[in-house]
Amino acid sequence: MRLFDPHVHMTSRTTDDYEAMRAAGVRAITEPAFWLGQPRTGVSSFTDYFDSLLGWERFRAAQFGIRHHAAIALNPKEANDRRCREVLELLPRYLAKDGVVALGEVGYDSMTADEDEAFAHQLELALRAELPVLVHTPHRDKRAGTLRTLDVVRESGIAPQRVLVDHLNETTVELVAETGCWMGFSIYPDTKMDEHRVVALLQQHGTDRMVVNSAADWGRSDPLKTRATAQAMFAAGFTEDDVDEVLWRNPVAFYGQSGRLNLDPLPGFNADPATFAGNSVLRGARPEE
Repeated sequence: MRLFDPHVHMTSRTTDDYEAMRAAGVRAITEPAFWLGQPRTGVSSFTDYFDSLLGWERFRAAQFGIRHHAAIALNPKEANDRRCREVLELLPRYLAKDGVVALGEVGYDSMTADEDEAFAHQLELALRAELPVLVHTPHRDKRAGTLRTLDVVRESGIAPQRVLVDHLNETTVELVAETGCWMGFSIYPDTKMDEHRVVALLQQHGTDRMVVNSAADWGRSDPLKTRATAQAMFAAGFTEDDVDEVLWRNPVAFYGQSGRLNLDPLPGFNADPATFAGNSVLRGARPEE
């Protein structure tokens, strides 16, 4: 079984997670830019972060047999910090780089005026760069936030098939389905959605334009939730083709609109001594295979 995790924050994960993901069938991922847990204090910290997503993190994933892609943006939470707004001027340079398959994640956190401005501006950048967009819906007042999100997307003129609206649940999926946008579900151990709830939605709404991710981040989360969703789908009577559609072909189709996906197979971890900027994923001696 092949799995594509279309939204996972591997910057916050360990090499053990990469190894476990490879063993579970994950062969490709997309890592969107997000908040790092505390405020950044200037634009240079974003530059270093974006560079790491496109350099070190791609290298680290490859050492464990996983193709890494990135989505780049000023995320909604930090759009409220005026110290960070200059990063919007940097984005066109990064959106042109290899390995960037979308602009994201953008959207709303607290639905402020600053978030409105940053969201609309970045949708315009996505149009210019001809990239699809990964949209974050707020954790609070989700239905109102999703409606507002869809209004901004519609006003931007971007085609709905180039927009993935993420962090959906039972109260918001129908709103997005009606627009023609892609529908994303983040599967967590005890918050947002779990694999059984999303399977129930797949039974109700079908598999077309449905995308499932682990979103694994700094908090309590699980980078193997794509695998858990596949197992829950099988248990509910879905076919291998259904599982492959939701957990591979759908994210490939969405991010493939960028023209930059690289899905060439990679070998699993084999203690390759290669380094990136002088750094290796190896720690200490390993026994001979």
